[in-house]
Amino acid sequence: MKKRMHSEARKAVKTVARKARAGRSAYVMDPECLALLEDFRLMDDDFMSKCLENAPECIELMLRIILGKKDLKVVTSQTEYPIKSLQGRGVRFDVFARDSKGREYDIEIQRSDHGAEPRRARYNSSLMDANALDSGEDFGALRDTYVIFITENDVMKRGQELYVYDRTERASGDSLNDGTHIVYVNGATRSETEIGKLVHDLLCRDAAEMHFDVLKRQVSKFKNSEEGRRYMCKAMEEFGNRRAAEGKVVGKAEGIVEGKAEGKRETMFATAKRLLANGKLMLKEIAECTGLTLAQVKKLQAEMA
Repeated sequence: MKKRMHSEARKAVKTVARKARAGRSAYVMDPECLALLEDFRLMDDDFMSKCLENAPECIELMLRIILGKKDLKVVTSQTEYPIKSLQGRGVRFDVFARDSKGREYDIEIQRSDHGAEPRRARYNSSLMDANALDSGEDFGALRDTYVIFITENDVMKRGQELYVYDRTERASGDSLNDGTHIVYVNGATRSETEIGKLVHDLLCRDAAEMHFDVLKRQVSKFKNSEEGRRYMCKAMEEFGNRRAAEGKVVGKAEGIVEGKAEGKRETMFATAKRLLANGKLMLKEIAECTGLTLAQVKKLQAEMA
């Protein structure tokens, strides 16, 4: 009996050691986290920041497609990149990158129209410049900068899949050539162009249905492998615990779903506004299409009047 117990104990110790070496602790994935993970897309910024955390090849692909620069080479990148202002408000870029020619990029994922305002793009651009030069360095050393907003809706409302803004002289249209660029990618586009395919992949929940292999592999890594799923579940739980500890939510589970739920609500209201402005559907039909209540749609209509 004792020999058998000792044998079983040794096996248990070996099993724990093996799991520890492989990075497999006794952690059990929360079913709620797994359910949320299934629904995540790269357009969800928390999921995107984890997927692209150590994946410069994915960021490089996105920039090549958006800017039409097939030879662009990313040499450094970081997600959730903090950048400070000496006098005012600092920000955290969703993705910061620099290419082999020294050009710098801020990529922002925005599911709702709120947060994609042009003045925010202006502010982000100014912070990139404010942190670019050392004391006494010549202004000619300023790098070209790109602030890129990828939005789920067509925030500029002109039906283009891409909006590129540079400073120009009003009368002639001549470019100032100061190296600053602001770009909006319309996530509502459904074309068969490279931009359209990229948007499709950013909105896709199933990696198998994605067009670009580098994005497909990265999303599959976090959605379909045990190691990736465990990593994402831990990240979501840590976020939920942190929010709960800050007193901003009731508990961990609420914290996990808080950001995603808020994004869905904003999208529902934004869609309802567009349908109301269009004027072709009855209020009841708008409620059914968006998932809002009839009372919410009526209130929104009154606010828009």
